Amino acid sequence: MNPEKDFSPLTPSIVRALNDKLYEKRKVAALEIEKLVREFVAQNSTAQIKHVIQILSQEFALSQHPHSRKGGLIGLAACSIALGKDSGLYLKELIEPVLTCFNDADSRLRYYACEALYNIVKVARGSVLPHFKVLFDGLSKLAADPDPNVKSGSELLDRLLKDIVTESNNFDLVSFIPLLRERIYSNNQYARQFIISWILVLESVPDINLLDYLPEILDGLFQILGDNSKEIRKMCEVALGEFLKEIKKNPSSVKFAEMANILVIHCQASDDLIQLTAMCWMREFIQLAGRVMLPYSSGILTAVLPCLSYDDRKKSIKEVANVCNQSLMKLVIPEDDEVDETKQPAMAPQIMEGDQDESLSKQEVTSGGCLDASGDSNFSNTSVFIPASTERIQVTLNLDGIVQVLDCHLHDSTIGMMTRIAVLKWLYHLYIKTPRKMFRHTDSLFPILLKTLSDESDEVILKDLEVLAEIASSPAGQTEGQGAPDGPSSRPGQLELHIPAPTKPSQVGSSGTKGMECSPSTPTMNSYFYKFMINLLKRFSSERKLLELRGAFIIRQLCLLLNAENIFHSMADILLREEDLKFASTMVHTLNTILLTSSELFQLRNQLKDLKTAESRNLFCCLYRSWCHNPVTTVSLCFLTQNYKHAYDLIQKFGDLEVTVDFLIEVDKLVQLIECPIFTYLRLQLLDVKNNPYLIKALYGLLMLLPQSNAFQLLSHRLQCVPNPELLQTADGPKASLTSKKTSVTTPAIDYAELLQHFEKVQSKHLQVRHQRANRGENLDRRTVF
Repeated sequence: MNPEKDFSPLTPSIVRALNDKLYEKRKVAALEIEKLVREFVAQNSTAQIKHVIQILSQEFALSQHPHSRKGGLIGLAACSIALGKDSGLYLKELIEPVLTCFNDADSRLRYYACEALYNIVKVARGSVLPHFKVLFDGLSKLAADPDPNVKSGSELLDRLLKDIVTESNNFDLVSFIPLLRERIYSNNQYARQFIISWILVLESVPDINLLDYLPEILDGLFQILGDNSKEIRKMCEVALGEFLKEIKKNPSSVKFAEMANILVIHCQASDDLIQLTAMCWMREFIQLAGRVMLPYSSGILTAVLPCLSYDDRKKSIKEVANVCNQSLMKLVIPEDDEVDETKQPAMAPQIMEGDQDESLSKQEVTSGGCLDASGDSNFSNTSVFIPASTERIQVTLNLDGIVQVLDCHLHDSTIGMMTRIAVLKWLYHLYIKTPRKMFRHTDSLFPILLKTLSDESDEVILKDLEVLAEIASSPAGQTEGQGAPDGPSSRPGQLELHIPAPTKPSQVGSSGTKGMECSPSTPTMNSYFYKFMINLLKRFSSERKLLELRGAFIIRQLCLLLNAENIFHSMADILLREEDLKFASTMVHTLNTILLTSSELFQLRNQLKDLKTAESRNLFCCLYRSWCHNPVTTVSLCFLTQNYKHAYDLIQKFGDLEVTVDFLIEVDKLVQLIECPIFTYLRLQLLDVKNNPYLIKALYGLLMLLPQSNAFQLLSHRLQCVPNPELLQTADGPKASLTSKKTSVTTPAIDYAELLQHFEKVQSKHLQVRHQRANRGENLDRRTVF
């Protein structure tokens, strides 16, 4: 510093003392400056006051010499004390040089800067609020200062500034928020603590509505929640808890839509506390905002669905996620299926996932409905925001995004069972509530739904079957589909199952059965029903293990969910034209076992037992033609329908067939079935030998086919109980048996001779295929019995 320079009105002694390295001398100089400024104030000499402040700022506080800077800081503080209530007129000149010293490399000097600013703020009080932004900026830097003395000094200044803000009614929150948003992303532990402390203070001030600006800082708060310090995490939890309480009290003023995506991101956090807190917020948002959250459904599901498979270590997150999932599902209503954007140009445009549309921001309060939580006890104490406006504002369901997320989760083999179940529940719910729109996605969803039938969990398969059954039976599928297929060309490529050309009408017979070129259907079925049956059989054909382990389970459940007659009719129709004869035989055996043993098929069995109606006779003929792929099942079908003479005629043809071990095993199983409750009526008919000669002949035919085995002994013992065996010699005549009496009505409608010819033709094809495979050297595992 130039000693010859004129620093008036500061005296040379004051200048020397300000430049001294000793604090006590600088303090004496500060007292002299205070006395001098008081005189200028008394004289109302504004120019002199400004000149003194300018000298202290430019020549001392901003000097290159450290002792001069220290003297300038204490001098500026002395000026502020001398000015008293008038210091507000000179705050800009007083504060700026002090804040510059906050960045000084010397920690002692930074400490003196804190001390000086503390004195300036203490005198000015509320007058410093117009300069709050720069003060906060400087303090946020000192909060992370490595020197403990500086940090201690900044904390004193911080508390003083908080007291001033709390007492004031003129705090400029709008200009402060951008700075808060910037500083909240600091990774420094102390800076984060500083930020959270200020948020807590601002939240506690009644006249400051920080909730309006919550979208600006919410992301940063969740990031701070993941801090390593337990104290900071606890402070952040408290701050977020206070915000959530405020949201529940004043949902009408909350910008739900602007914060939805922030919550979606943090609901997927790896930190358990962040994830749980975000999920709790999401739960409240869905319940309070209602349908305002619908445009963000795909993002919410992306975050929520994986949590449903968490184990007990994350039980809390799982439970909250489940509530979120159920609440969001309830927001989808039938009206969402009625909105057609192309027909309603006046409607608001569709809000895609992640869009922070301005109109939605302004209307989110009135656009949402309240959540119908009457069926969930968890929601009974939750206050639900009901929009004040009765005018409905369109909120578009982003169905494409939701379906994409659900489809992605179904394709992910790593997701847990509960997540897969939830995905399938969602699909079922969407098909119930928005069938027209959902059927636009059916062709893309169909393959993965079929693949899901191979899942390891029975619960998943049950839910999957519910979805497929709804697709197959929904009236919306009839309008969206292409109609009942009459050939492979009518089915979309991804749904195609190769089937040979349909049987010619002349081959069907004169019974009036349903033509093979059309699919069976009833008013409850749609075009997708037949596609489902085709692809289900295709699945069984390509995955024999699935057929073996779950085939019966799947078909039985479908018989509960759909019309059992339609299922058997359509499958028989498809199998009639199946090129893989071995699979056709296996599948027919499976269907026959289900038909004869499952309680779900009781009504269908009764329908076939009497053949009193045209529909039952039609069904019998359809089943018979496919059942011909397996000789023993064909006989069992005749037993079920009490066509005993035809059963006897079939058994007579068995002499021309290749008898293998597998064939005899099936005969053995049939004998076991005859002893089951299903065939009680058949066993009772053995008492009437006179009127049931062909039943007894058919059973003796089976007995003659069997080797000396347990089944042979079982059937032999049964036949020994038949009274008056000499009456077995009864010749064919006009006398009607019980069966004949029953079938006398149905006989004109069924051409049994033609059916017998069909049986011979099918078995001839099977024999040809086996010989061809044998010639190619394939291992048929026939185990022929000689």
